[in-house]
Amino acid sequence: MKKIYFLCTGNSCRSQMAEGYGHKVLSDSEFEVRSAGIESHGLNPRAVKVMAEDGIDISKQTSDLIDLDFFNQADLIITLCGDAKDKCPRVPKDVEHIHWDLKDPAQATGTEEEILSEFRKTRDIIKQNIMNLR
Repeated sequence: MKKIYFLCTGNSCRSQMAEGYGHKVLSDSEFEVRSAGIESHGLNPRAVKVMAEDGIDISKQTSDLIDLDFFNQADLIITLCGDAKDKCPRVPKDVEHIHWDLKDPAQATGTEEEILSEFRKTRDIIKQNIMNLR
């Protein structure tokens, strides 16, 4: 079974969405999918909302710190922001690493609809990237 680890700063938005799509799109019999952060900021309710709009419930996922055992056993580590890429532990040389440099939608400002629009843009990029992993 291939282990995929999605990492971002606070494990609240981007990596949570990636984990949700990973569970939905990638076969559970072929892939073990997890997400974590270099910090734990809690699950962002807007991420939950925009994922539900696409039929994926991430409300039961938890915001976790990097598990070094899983990190070191992973087949693929995907960092979703520069902060995670720069601050996560050194990726073992035999582990594939991909970097998706995504803006943090939690930093968006404006009306609620404008902020949700940024979350949706990030969600859609992540969804496409996950589809390309198959």
